[in-house]
Parts: sequence; C-alpha cells; structure tokens
Amino acid sequence: MAELEYKPLKLARLQAGAVYPQFTQFSPRPVNVDSPAVEVMTDLRLVAAATIDADTRIEAANQAMIARGVRSLLVVDADGRVLGLLTARDLLGERPMQVVRDRGGRHEDLVVRDIMTPQSAVEVVDIRDVLRARVGHVVETLKHSGRQHALVVENDLVSGRELIRGIFSASQIARQLGVAIHPEEVARTFAEIEAVLSRTAATI
Repeated sequence: MAELEYKPLKLARLQAGAVYPQFTQFSPRPVNVDSPAVEVMTDLRLVAAATIDADTRIEAANQAMIARGVRSLLVVDADGRVLGLLTARDLLGERPMQVVRDRGGRHEDLVVRDIMTPQSAVEVVDIRDVLRARVGHVVETLKHSGRQHALVVENDLVSGRELIRGIFSASQIARQLGVAIHPEEVARTFAEIEAVLSRTAATI
C-alpha cells in the first residue's frame, strides 16, 4: 500500500577515506513510488563505479560521462579513495564559468578538481535507512537536497572505513517510473515524478 506522505531521508557528509566496491552485474527494472528504495539504487556491488581522476580536464570528463552513459562520476585518487563527486550539472552548468570569472584562466584548462563537489561537502544516505525506505522517500530526499544524485554508504567491516555502496539518480528513477526525463531541467523532471506520486496517492 502506497504511503500518503513521503519524508526525506537523513543526510550526512561523506567521510574522508571513503572507498567504493567492484561489481558483477545489474539490470534496472520498472518500479512504482511504493517500491523498495533499493530497486532504484545503482548498487556498486553489481555495477562498476564510474570514476575519474581529479586532474582530468573537464572536456575529457564530459566525454567519459558520455562514453559510460552516466551523469555522475566518483572522483578518486590513485589508491581508490573518493575525493569528491562530479555531475553533468557541474560540467554543463554555471560552475565552470564561475571558476573562470573568480580565478581567471581559460575554460579549456579547467580540471575536475576545480568544479567537483569535494568529499567534505558530499551528502550521503546510510544503507540501513535505504533498506527501510520506498522510492517516494528517495524522490523527496533528492528534492529536499536540491540535487539530482545522492550517494549511499555503509561501513566496511573489513577495513572499518565508509564504503560507497550505491548511487541514486533522479534521471534513473524517472526512467524506472516511466516518466519523461529532462536532464537539464531539474525542476521539470521532479515535477513529473511528483505527478506520479500524486496519481498513486489518489488511488489509495
């Protein structure tokens, strides 16, 4: 039975030294707003994490996103530690030009490090909360944070470090809900997802 009101999940900051797992396989399937939240999570145990070096030029990073068919990249160092998160919105929005205006230099010389969201500012959701949540909770979490992506973390019992277990993406959620995707129009994408939420609630 669908819930009438979804509340955002608790957000925290990504811990320094966070790492990411390797993969086997993954195939997203259609969902509804009351489906388990894990069904719209890209599980990094099943899908290889899309990563990029912090010193990669942003044009190359954009090409890497296109080649992988993703809209976000984990920024990692040589030891696999996560330094930050880079999204298509960072690349294609106002951030690059803002950096050029503030610091000078040329747009083509910018690197990932210049425009990424650094590890200390990346918001994450605990896998324990996700396992109890529904798709509607994830939608409200993304809307509440004003972002199109959220990382899911768990504690690695072997290393004792925070492990990035998965990623939520507004565009993937929209695809799995069967609604139109507007990658460059965040508000419009969320509006159409919320229309699905409203229609579902109305049938209860």
